[in-house]
Amino acid sequence: IDYPYRREGPNLRIFCLSFAVNLRSGAEQKVVFITARVHPGETPSSFVCQGIIDFLVSQHPIAKVLRDHLVFKIAPMLNPDGVYLGNYRCSLMGFDLNRHWVDPSPWAHPTLHGVKQLIIQMYNNPKISLEFYIDIHAHSTMMNGFMYGNIFEEEERFQRQAIFPKLLCQNAEDFSFSSTSFNRDAVKAGTGRRFLGGLLDHSSYCYTLEVSFYSYILGGTTSTVPYTEEACILYKSILLSECFEGT
Repeated sequence: IDYPYRREGPNLRIFCLSFAVNLRSGAEQKVVFITARVHPGETPSSFVCQGIIDFLVSQHPIAKVLRDHLVFKIAPMLNPDGVYLGNYRCSLMGFDLNRHWVDPSPWAHPTLHGVKQLIIQMYNNPKISLEFYIDIHAHSTMMNGFMYGNIFEEEERFQRQAIFPKLLCQNAEDFSFSSTSFNRDAVKAGTGRRFLGGLLDHSSYCYTLEVSFYSYILGGTTSTVPYTEEACILYKSILLSECFEGT
């Protein structure tokens, strides 16, 4: 996404992965939108996102099924300027981009503004069903992988939203449903998960996926297993398989 407002630093690129027939003009599309690295210092989020992309373009049977039925839009680095500069949390101009989803500026938050506009365009297109939005992060104080989700007034919608992290917990030994939480704290109102959860309709599921910087605890034990780049990438097939099951 290129903007005349940009002054320095790299531009944002969004990957679109699917079977060609799904991208035909007028064809109905089920979309999974994935973002990562909005906080520059959260390097494990890039490993998870890399694993997702590598898996989607592979010849694995599950990857082929996913490409046949879904369209994946992936912004692997929402804060490229911050990563380039070596910042831990903020952008080139000192903003925490994950607090500005409500009203991003095309000048001050160009990548966020562009991604938000693309999501709104898809949401307003009757031929597109935005099934999932998943924002990938890394956590510096908690163990395991886990999710943040939204709280809704409609009990049925809230219960449906809990299904996806429960499936991950059943199929990934490092994912913890007990660490997963659902909230609507005011301080989180500007996050992608909170904003899009309020914007999109009941058929869309919005989550923050967190992966520990350090280790995960094996279920039923006190043993810890350090996260490596390879371990983060292992999320790819499990996460994507459960996305397909949920559509």
